[in-house]
Amino acid sequence: MSIFIDEKTKVIVQGITGRMARFHTKEMIEYGTNVVAGVTPGKSGEIVEGVPVFDTVKDAVDATGAEASLVFVPPPFAADSIMEAADAGIKYCVSITDGIPAQDMMRVKRYMKRYRQENRMVLTGPNCAGTISPGKSFLGIMPPHIYKKGPVGIVGRSGTLGYEAASQLASLDIGVSTSVGIGGDPINGSSFRDILELFENDPETSIIALIGEIGGPQEAEAAEYIRDHMTKPVVAYVAGLTAPKGRTMGHAGAIISAFGESASEKVEILSAAGVTVAEHPSVIGETIANLM
Repeated sequence: MSIFIDEKTKVIVQGITGRMARFHTKEMIEYGTNVVAGVTPGKSGEIVEGVPVFDTVKDAVDATGAEASLVFVPPPFAADSIMEAADAGIKYCVSITDGIPAQDMMRVKRYMKRYRQENRMVLTGPNCAGTISPGKSFLGIMPPHIYKKGPVGIVGRSGTLGYEAASQLASLDIGVSTSVGIGGDPINGSSFRDILELFENDPETSIIALIGEIGGPQEAEAAEYIRDHMTKPVVAYVAGLTAPKGRTMGHAGAIISAFGESASEKVEILSAAGVTVAEHPSVIGETIANLM
């Protein structure tokens, strides 16, 4: 199995009756993702894209044995939906939802830390593109046809730049083992460091592409982990070299407030840790190819 999902992983879609969720559920099923159920309160008994809908995640898990969940629930209710997935025994949850209040995500983080120590659910997102293991399965909203199967692990805050990296690699006949979007919000479920550790231990991954951006300490924490623990080469690109301090740019988390949070500072920190840094997004694939 890839680091999170493969063709056997049983998946539920929370908020499946929404238009966006229906569209992407259909695309996932066509790709081969094993979507076994959907969840929308009050819609139990309906069938969406050939899968049954349940009122609660627990009902869906009990009926299908689902292990993974994809959250399309609107922002005011998304935090509760994530915690509901954790309570129901879901092992891996991807939150696509954008705009979840930071206070709600703080509650989710406290809840998962306090009550789910044993067998704790892994959460990626919110505000992410999802996860794909090419040729096997994907949970998310990315265009799966651009991902070729291969040895490169991708982890990024920006979904669009993740697509760009995968497309460049495919044009060079280089594929991806797994691509994970961790999301661009200030408070997210999994960090760069969390995913790098999984890639370091993944036999299907031989090189990692890390796609960061301005704001927050995650890239600096990743650099420390890479320096001290990683044996596999890492290529990084950090977006936002021209962004002025104190101004929000793009993602909600992309605001510089301290040393080490600007793009240039992050490039310096990553380079000092032995990471090969691509100077421009157009050369991410080329930089990886040169290392390989």
